[in-house]
Amino acid sequence: MRKVTAFGSAGALVTATLIAGAVAAPTANAESRHGQNSHVSQTRGAEIAAARAAKAGIDWQDCPADWGIAKPIQCGWVTVPLDYAKPNGKKIKLALDRIGNTGTKAERQGALVYNPGGPGGSGLRFPTRVTNKNPLWVNTSKAYDFVGFDPRGVGHSAPISCIDPQEFVKAPKMDPVPDSEADKRVQRKLAAEYADGCAERSGEMLPQMTTPNTVRDLDVIRAALGEKKLNFLGVSYGTYIAAVYGTLYPNHVRRMIADSVVNPSREKIWYEANLDQDVAFEMRWKDWQDWVAKNDAAFHLGDTRAKVQDQWLKLRATAKKNPIGGVVGPAELIGFFQSAPYYDSSWVPVATVFSKYVAGDTQALVDAAAPDLTDTAGNISSENGNAVYTAVECTDAKWPTSWKKWDRDNSELHKNYPFMTWANAWLNLPCATWPAKQQTPPTVKTGKGLPPVLIVQSTRDAATPYEGAVELHKRFKGSRLITEKDAGSHGVTGLVNPCINEKVDTYLLTGKVGAADVTCTPHAPPTASPRPPT
Repeated sequence: MRKVTAFGSAGALVTATLIAGAVAAPTANAESRHGQNSHVSQTRGAEIAAARAAKAGIDWQDCPADWGIAKPIQCGWVTVPLDYAKPNGKKIKLALDRIGNTGTKAERQGALVYNPGGPGGSGLRFPTRVTNKNPLWVNTSKAYDFVGFDPRGVGHSAPISCIDPQEFVKAPKMDPVPDSEADKRVQRKLAAEYADGCAERSGEMLPQMTTPNTVRDLDVIRAALGEKKLNFLGVSYGTYIAAVYGTLYPNHVRRMIADSVVNPSREKIWYEANLDQDVAFEMRWKDWQDWVAKNDAAFHLGDTRAKVQDQWLKLRATAKKNPIGGVVGPAELIGFFQSAPYYDSSWVPVATVFSKYVAGDTQALVDAAAPDLTDTAGNISSENGNAVYTAVECTDAKWPTSWKKWDRDNSELHKNYPFMTWANAWLNLPCATWPAKQQTPPTVKTGKGLPPVLIVQSTRDAATPYEGAVELHKRFKGSRLITEKDAGSHGVTGLVNPCINEKVDTYLLTGKVGAADVTCTPHAPPTASPRPPT
């Protein structure tokens, strides 16, 4: 799951009838019948779209120059219905890329399709694991074409937007942690304006920005690739795509890996899942602080967690009073520092910038945490990612509309888990006034024909807490769970840990998951070089 911690005002209001709750709800029985009929028509629409895609195939060409994807990777398009209940209605095009398997024709096992998460992440970098000769993927790439894609709404695939990108990145934002009821009212207004901006700028797409539709798109992609069955690697939110695909299309799955798992329980999608994140982020934030303290010879930020936390609170208070460089306030600090609980690869870079700031170099922090208003392409991409994140999570499921509930839940959590709680709350609050009809998530379960699925998870993951992997493991009979104990980096299959890497290779190459679940020791922690105090 993807986090972006702040957004700005979204501009003009939309017609009142678009706002959630403005029209009378149908009776429960009528709604249930309508839901069943809608699902049947969507299923039929997806079958029609897949048949058309299988016939059309994909016209692979060199990638457009401005995509930044060099030969020999090729790009192509797959056409899908905007609304699967209307397969002959409006269409959108999904952007794909691929690189062929590096082994012989006899070694080839088909295409391996990838999603990196989000919602809102692009998979188009996936084939570069082959061109960059990533050692973890050498064996797999002999057997598979590596295929990436931009999901609906993302990047080059009918991108959506909720606010002007330059406005979106403008800094400094309000401190996410409110000092007063007045602060909360301002944040609530911003969130409602953002939701309205989504309707204004992308209204036609919003009702169709759901995980089940992305899953249907994925099945159309499978058909367009000429594959009878899907090989899929999903990371983070990509695991929820995997969970729903395995539920809707169990007999279309060949190999499937779910890495760093979103809890697929209907009760968790998405409000409760985000509250669970707040707890897990605090745990992993403390893990990072312990590591910084242990490496005090390198960073000089304090030799205990408490001392490192004191430095953080001091920095936060300074930035709140006078934004650093005029642009880095508490919101921007969280945007930068949250990468440390996310990824071990960020531990050294974040600690280094922090260390430089404490030693008197404020520019390093400004360079790292402030937006770059000259990077218009990057800002468009950031805004688009946030729009998709919001649209999918808000449309996928019913969210609380009572501010009292949001306020009570987040105020309580903030007492013990202050690092991310309020930032996360404001990020998701547009869902409380969402202008598109909110769906009911599917019940993730084992369908007839589902082969063994491989689940990979670290126990201290902040973005997708470990319980999510346990839940998917329970729901997918015959699945195997590889647990990386006492580790917490998000996205385990991309890390060097032979215990995990060998099992991933074996599964993708042979389909074997082993006789039992496996617990692996953690990958090596980042190393920091000691440096003299300045």
